[in-house]
Order: sequence, then structure tokens, then C-alpha cells
Amino acid sequence: METIDFDRLTLTPGMRVLDVGCGEGRHVHAAALENVAEVVGLDLERSNLTAAREDYETYIAGETDVPVTFLSGDALRLPFADGAFDVVCCTEVLEHLPDYESAIDELRRVCAPGGTLAVSVPRAGPERVCWALSDDYHEVEGGHVRIFDREELRAAIERRGFRRVDGHFAHALHAPYWWLKCLWWDRDQRGDAPLPLRAYDRFLEWDVLESPRPVRLLEQALDPVVGKSVVYYFELEGRA
Repeated sequence: METIDFDRLTLTPGMRVLDVGCGEGRHVHAAALENVAEVVGLDLERSNLTAAREDYETYIAGETDVPVTFLSGDALRLPFADGAFDVVCCTEVLEHLPDYESAIDELRRVCAPGGTLAVSVPRAGPERVCWALSDDYHEVEGGHVRIFDREELRAAIERRGFRRVDGHFAHALHAPYWWLKCLWWDRDQRGDAPLPLRAYDRFLEWDVLESPRPVRLLEQALDPVVGKSVVYYFELEGRA
């Protein structure tokens, strides 16, 4: 389940792709199946990197010759040279960081002139519902520390020399799941999730595995209304 729409990126041979806060590798795996030179995934949590490597070896490695590397690292101190990557991705990360502007500085530093930055954060409307339903949702260690206004985020990135070229909403079907999870947060944490939450969780698992066309069309129709994530694509000014 990708948040970034790779059809909106112009990936060409020779490009280097970085995913900052790669989690369990969903965007790294997708990028590795494209015609690029190299893909790097970076995350602070070693358990995420272990899962990402295992899934890569199991499902992706036999389908591509693209070199893939997973590294442990901090978004505030990226261990790469200036302008090292043609495409930089950062999805559902900035809302976790107290100093998100320093992270944007780092994303800009490692992005090559003329390169692309793809960023997503939780959309303000659905996120406010989660915060209203459960304090624990955003007070848990490592949780969300802010609700982004999309224009605020866009402006912060554009101040650093990027130009927005595209954008969309994503994951409308996941918004109700998180509302239910927040509504019954304590029960879910105790392993006593009520039937509606368990049923919705099974539905989403089935959807991720099967991706039936009618459900995809439904989500596309709902994304502008209740899409849980807002996704932006930027180009860094300057010649490649």
C-alpha cells in the first residue's frame, strides 16, 4: 500500500532514490521495481529495517537488479552528501518530529538540483477527529506531535527553494479505521478490540492483499473528501 503515486514521478535510468523514514520498506520496494540506478531506505527503528530487509529478500529481490540498501539513521542528520539523490521521499514522518523544519532542511540538502521531493503527512481534518477521540493517540511515545495545515507545510517546503508540481489525497478507507481505533483505544491496547474494529481491520488486510478494482474506485472517489493523507510533489529549483 503506497502513499506516493510513482506514476506521478518521472523516474529514469541513472536516478538515485532515497526514502527517509522508510518504515517496513513499502516505498523502497516499489521504487526498486522501477527503472532506476539505486534505492536507499533509512529509518531510526531497527525493527522496521529488519522487516524491510526480510520482505525485500522474500518478495522483491528476485524481480529486480536495482541495488537496494537499508540504513539506520536520523532524519535530522542524514548520512549523505549534498545533492546525493534525484528523488527524495518522506511519508508520514514529519508529524512525529518536534523540529520538523530541520528535517526539511536535510531533505533539501540531499536532494539534487532539479530533483524531486515527495512528502506526505496526515490530513488535518481526519487527524483532528483522531485527536478529539483519544488523547493517547497523539500522546503515546513517538506519536504525532502536531496537526499540519497543508498550506503551512507547503509554504515551509517552498521557502527552501522547492516548487510544488502536483498533489493529491490518499487512504480514505483508512480514516474510519483510525477513528474506530481511537474510539476504542483502551480496549484495543488491552487486546479486547470490539467486533467493528476487528472486522474493519480484516477488511483492510484483505484490501491490501487483493486490491479489488471496485474498492480502489471507491477509495479514489472518497480520497478528496476523507483521504487520511495529503501528498505533495515538489521540484527543487536549479539545473540537474
